Amino acid sequence: MDPIHTDIVVLGAGPGGYAAAFYAADLGKKVLLVEQEKKLGGVCLNRGCIPSKALLHASKMIYEARESAHRGITFGPPQIELDKLRAWKNSIVDKLAGGVSFLAKKRGVQVLIGRGYFEGSQSLRVETSEGQQVVTYDKAIIAVGSKAAMPKVFDLGNPRIMTSTEALEVEEIPEDLLVVGGGYIGMEMGSVYANLGSKVVVVEALAGILSGADPDLIRPVEQFARKLFRELRFNTKVTQMSTKAKKIRVVTEGPDKVEKEELFDRVLVSVGRVPRFHDLGLENTKIEQDERGFIKVNDKQETADPALLAIGDIAGGVLLAHKASKEARVAVETIVGEPSTSAGVIIPAVVFTDPELAWCGLTESEARAKGMEIEVAKFPWGASGRALTMDRPDGLTKLVVELETERVIGVGMVGHGAGELIAEGVVAIEMGATVRDLAESVHPHPTLSETIMEAAEVFYGVSTHTFSPKKKEE
Repeated sequence: MDPIHTDIVVLGAGPGGYAAAFYAADLGKKVLLVEQEKKLGGVCLNRGCIPSKALLHASKMIYEARESAHRGITFGPPQIELDKLRAWKNSIVDKLAGGVSFLAKKRGVQVLIGRGYFEGSQSLRVETSEGQQVVTYDKAIIAVGSKAAMPKVFDLGNPRIMTSTEALEVEEIPEDLLVVGGGYIGMEMGSVYANLGSKVVVVEALAGILSGADPDLIRPVEQFARKLFRELRFNTKVTQMSTKAKKIRVVTEGPDKVEKEELFDRVLVSVGRVPRFHDLGLENTKIEQDERGFIKVNDKQETADPALLAIGDIAGGVLLAHKASKEARVAVETIVGEPSTSAGVIIPAVVFTDPELAWCGLTESEARAKGMEIEVAKFPWGASGRALTMDRPDGLTKLVVELETERVIGVGMVGHGAGELIAEGVVAIEMGATVRDLAESVHPHPTLSETIMEAAEVFYGVSTHTFSPKKKEE
């Protein structure tokens, strides 16, 4: 094949990669998008965010139907057809992946399916089904993402030991499922299987689930999980794992240092993600990596190699799709010479458990650790008319406010649909809004969004639906 030259090559077609390719094409650049999978969209669309949310929605309906009896509405036991469930989930993925391919074609972005390997700073060799294709370029954006970590102690080559990728296929509903890791992936997928009928045990090496969020926001999620799961175990490590007939033999060590041996039908290992940096030829470039393999970048997404930029999971930081999409725009704007930076950008986090957990800006814990003078205002969803009509009073909205300026520097919430509400917090922080701005912005009634306004009113001691007198000035 004759060599191809392009203005920009983007390696990886996930939410960072295709966003970068499309934006660069919109700005008039000639773009080549390289992806090793046949479907565009990356892990997020094909084996992560999208299929997991589909399964969470479907399985949650089982719980809601079961819990509706006290409202006077009773359903029979659910009949679960896994083939149909998988087909429905896959149809969503196929539709979205097809949409990405369609948009690439409409924008004139050339797509090359194959595995890329850097032969130098401005030369990429792509192994395609038709042979080797050499691509030269002015600039390249590396967006190859990350993959689920599988520690060697767990990697027995047994299909009953799953990462999130295999768990999303829902090949069966195991009677007993062990989830190793109480982060967002473990808690979300554990919820799916628990709702489908599995008896789920979650073991977490740390003192609690979902580290990084404030304890008062985590509490309702943990309380719900204790009802949904068979057991949550903290300060517990898996010391051994082996195959025993059709079961997985697992030995755990709890905080009392006593070992416990158990058998599970399947095990989900969700202990984090690692960057996909192997076999990329990075050693043939000037790129620098940290001790974990993430590519080092500055706030313009530039690497130590002038021709190469990196975005998304491979560039480290929080491993979230929307962070990758934002960095895609920063990288492209850097290439075309527009002023742009990823420094100080507010990246929201959402955990799609039940109830959902979401936050942005500084958490209360982070602000206090920085020694900032803050005040926290909270509004309980038990005082929200809309939450009560949904039978979901188990929520909380909180604002972290800088005392001197009354600027909102953090927003956190837990509750039904919290992920849909957190964007208002992002806008508030990005715009430098004060807590009075939120208090005086009229929110529709009855909605869950009112909890943001009422939390702001709590700050001044004038919330209509809860009593919270403002402390007198000393």
